[in-house]
Amino acid sequence: MVNSSSHPCIKDGWFREISDKSFPGQAFTLAVDSILYQAQSEFQDILIFSNKVYGTVLVLDGIIQCTEFDEFAYQEMITHVAMFAHSNPKRVLIIGGGDGGVLREVAKHKGVEEITMVEIDSLVIELSRKFLPTLSNGAFDDERLDLKLCDGFKFLEDIGEAGAQKKFDVIITDSSDPDGPAEAFFQERYFQLLHNALNPDGIVIMQSSENIWLNLNYLRDLKNTAKRVFPNTEYCYTMVPTYTSGQLGLIVCSNNDSIPLIAPQRSLSGREQEQLKYYNPQIHSSSFVLPTWADKVINK
Repeated sequence: MVNSSSHPCIKDGWFREISDKSFPGQAFTLAVDSILYQAQSEFQDILIFSNKVYGTVLVLDGIIQCTEFDEFAYQEMITHVAMFAHSNPKRVLIIGGGDGGVLREVAKHKGVEEITMVEIDSLVIELSRKFLPTLSNGAFDDERLDLKLCDGFKFLEDIGEAGAQKKFDVIITDSSDPDGPAEAFFQERYFQLLHNALNPDGIVIMQSSENIWLNLNYLRDLKNTAKRVFPNTEYCYTMVPTYTSGQLGLIVCSNNDSIPLIAPQRSLSGREQEQLKYYNPQIHSSSFVLPTWADKVINK
């Protein structure tokens, strides 16, 4: 039995994810077999514990970020929906993603020449490599990686002010939820910064923080915010058991409104598909199909 005083989110041996703002009236709980690490970094509260079903669990500021058991459902979809919607991605930018999962998936694309990753909290990288090594699977040692330890919002502002000649083909925003320091990543100003850093045929994808069962109007507003900047904006989702209600939305955008984001533009080789556990061309397209009641709100 874990001492209830060991962490504010743990009581009587159970981790409790509670957010009155994001999912009022409900909570998600997991049994804690052992606490592997807990501390307050310069930027956030970090908790890592083990669970018999889900393996090692990474929690930031009381919200589950990933588990060994189901992380691939998120990492693969937030990466490959954008990567395969692009015909030939060469330069990729990852904002956040300190656990290394998105980096692992981007590195599977052999045609990619440069991967820039911007993470504000170096401790998340260090701890993920120690306690969750399968997430990055050695990708932090990839020679194409340019790792920058700084704020993602500020990074985009700086390259915009510098009038960067080299822009990105794909930008993946793997940020925390908008409760606290990540709030700026869900505003129109951020979408504008993404727009400025993207090549004309580039594609942006970001986690939406919500799903259709929790806050449908928020998703409608977030998509509309993105659409004020990007003429081509769509919403899709992935299924992840340890995210509240088991689903997480993704906002996908492009400067080019002729790109069919809902369909992959490149086919997977047999070797590529063998490396993937969740993503395939069929699920790429079907993830954009919403139930009638949700489609009316988000897409109409």
